[in-house]
Amino acid sequence: MTSFSIGDTDFLRNGQKHQVIAGALHYFRVHPDQWQDRIRKARLMGLNTIETYVAWNAHEPRKGEWNATGWNDLGRFLDLVHAEGMDAIVRPGPYICAEWHNGGLPTWLTGGERALRSSDPAFLADISAYLRRVYEIVVPRQIDRGGPVVLVQIENEYGAYGSDKAYLEALVALTREAGITVPLTTVDQPVDQMLDDGSLPELHKTGSFGSRSAERLATLRAHQPTGPLMCSEFWDGWFDWWGGVHHTTDVDAAAADLDALLSAGASVNIYMFHGGTNFGLTNGANHKGRYLPIVTSYDYDAPLDEAGNPTPKFSAFRDVIAKYAPVPDELPQAASPAPVASVELTPVGAWTDAAASAAPADRPATFDELAHLSALVRYDVALPAMDGSALLVLDEVRDLGWVSVDGQRVGALSRTRHDRSIRIPAGKTLSILVEEQGRVNYDHRLGEEKGLIGSPTLDGAALTGWTSTPIDVAAVAAEVAARTGTSAVSDGDGPTAWVGDLTLDAPADLFLDTGAWSKGFAFVNGFFLGRYWRNGPQRTLFVPAPATRAGSNRVVVLELEELLSPRAEFVRGLHLGDTEE
Repeated sequence: MTSFSIGDTDFLRNGQKHQVIAGALHYFRVHPDQWQDRIRKARLMGLNTIETYVAWNAHEPRKGEWNATGWNDLGRFLDLVHAEGMDAIVRPGPYICAEWHNGGLPTWLTGGERALRSSDPAFLADISAYLRRVYEIVVPRQIDRGGPVVLVQIENEYGAYGSDKAYLEALVALTREAGITVPLTTVDQPVDQMLDDGSLPELHKTGSFGSRSAERLATLRAHQPTGPLMCSEFWDGWFDWWGGVHHTTDVDAAAADLDALLSAGASVNIYMFHGGTNFGLTNGANHKGRYLPIVTSYDYDAPLDEAGNPTPKFSAFRDVIAKYAPVPDELPQAASPAPVASVELTPVGAWTDAAASAAPADRPATFDELAHLSALVRYDVALPAMDGSALLVLDEVRDLGWVSVDGQRVGALSRTRHDRSIRIPAGKTLSILVEEQGRVNYDHRLGEEKGLIGSPTLDGAALTGWTSTPIDVAAVAAEVAARTGTSAVSDGDGPTAWVGDLTLDAPADLFLDTGAWSKGFAFVNGFFLGRYWRNGPQRTLFVPAPATRAGSNRVVVLELEELLSPRAEFVRGLHLGDTEE
């Protein structure tokens, strides 16, 4: 069997010096039928290792309902890495950040008052059960057992969050008891306090950064005086949020920083090699004074774009890597042109009008109290008699609410804009449709409740008698897909469902242009592409070929506002928005 260890100055593979040249590829952001393609292209760029996080909330969205099949088949993913002749690094968290919903932590775990990412006994009990399940997959796939896994990371940038050494010690003990024998690492930004707080003496410290490599390596070496230097997250691009620009980084500058790392003898994990997509409702959010939800695309301006095709960074990085390691002569084949088509969409009625089933309560129930995992809850309340308009005041809306009186839209309340009040007209029923736009994935807002928060007032008086109706977006789409005939667009410009059929000669990657739509959710053949929003920057939704088929393909659009054009336009390629350049 092959051995992998940490030497005085380098990683050692069978006792020989070894430079890890890895790339990040998250199995949960790529269609499983396209894993092999992405892994192979990583090898063709010259990488010798694939790194992945493990997203706990993808595997166990509800407590006790563990799933490691299909999209969650981590074992198969690692086996494909091994079959390609590559090594693997596994980063199981439990917290992963990654611009992923709730930082990878399931909402059933983060609700309530428990201390997260700590040695709190209840928290440790739950994460121990999770990690044991992950390690059942990873242990037999370690390099010393004939598998690809050479490193396992403990927690993730913990020094930016806390300094509970007992927590880290508990994670290490559990990891070793479960049978993990490969070296254990931590990663933190190259800041003195973060490197001190985020690790233990027995763990190998690595850094996360995207520039000024020599300076950052020097800081890392001061805290990790022996063994190999490693940048475990070499940020080669950046993520986008709704209402912002599409972020890119200079190709030559990124290649020069990679060159500086490798020439110093450091190991590296390129974050990301291929970003993929936040399919469905899996995007996270940031909140550093202003709530900013992450877009559906996780293109990241990486060497492979969102659709898995090489970008200029692929060639530039490949040329750099070739100076330090063998690189295959073969290059990835050029992608076939994506089919271009225009599909008429037919309105098939309202889709957020489910009957309220819960008894009225004094205040609105949060998504968490409802144990609701989808994106929408509709809140309804009977209005008192009013002489003219009145001021509705909320403690907070998380994250975007459309306000209607007797079915007529009055306005919207946005968390991003810090909206808390709106003047409403007299009427019988007030309805607020609230979208959870993505859970914060960083810092101390992990696990915060969603929905209408607190007790609303109307002209200063308590407004009570609320019903809270959860709406499962995916379930609605499945029901809508079967609708036939034509229904009028919803009265009062309310949410309307639309369907259409695209005919293909063969399965193919597609790019759905949402520029003439407003805000909502899109599906193809029941596959949940994700969210779209005219707020930008992202304009196209990526449709992976395995979600399509020869013949008719049913398109479902769940629009929350209005379509400017009732058509689904499939275009030649990605349109991720304007950049700052």
